[in-house]
Amino acid sequence: MQSALFLAVRHGGRMERGGRRRSEPEEADKGRMKRTIIKDWKTRLSYFLQNSSNSNKRKSKKAGKPRNYFRPSPEEAQLWSEAFDELLANKYGLAAFRAFLKSEFCEENIEFWLACEDFKKTKSPQKLTSKAKKIYNDFIEKEAPKEINIDFQTKNMIAQNIQEATHTCFSAAQKRVYSLMENNSYPRFLESEFYQELCKKTPISRAAQGT
Repeated sequence: MQSALFLAVRHGGRMERGGRRRSEPEEADKGRMKRTIIKDWKTRLSYFLQNSSNSNKRKSKKAGKPRNYFRPSPEEAQLWSEAFDELLANKYGLAAFRAFLKSEFCEENIEFWLACEDFKKTKSPQKLTSKAKKIYNDFIEKEAPKEINIDFQTKNMIAQNIQEATHTCFSAAQKRVYSLMENNSYPRFLESEFYQELCKKTPISRAAQGT
């Protein structure tokens, strides 16, 4: 009995292996962990939004209309759960999804998809060829720095197609990666702590209600 008390005091009253209970509530630990996760998500998201904002500012200097992206309302964030395309079409949502994929070490999927979207908008034949080779080197070839998970047959087909690049060079691979994200990463993103936090409505204080 004395040794048990000694162990409890020595370890600050926490439950040890074979003990009966902890003096520190588990809910407090979960709360701290949740706040840490959300803080990390916000840091990652701020990084992506900052890069996105800087990029768009440079592009919009000629038009004279710099664009800023603000935190969505809970109602807007909830729309992202209705369809994967709703998430990708929203600048903040896309940045949040990229941050999520980065946390899962599979951000190459969204980066490849975005590269393909940009590729399909390219008009110059010369740029089309150079972009096709870059996408192949970055995402497709064996041991590429951002190699995506597609089958050998699709890789071979792409290697042949980029010799005379067309806008459909990467169509099969892009569909494959889109399906992978939609069916695997997207559902996990919707269940993530950060997305759930975005969907929460901020309680209205009594002072605000009285104004």
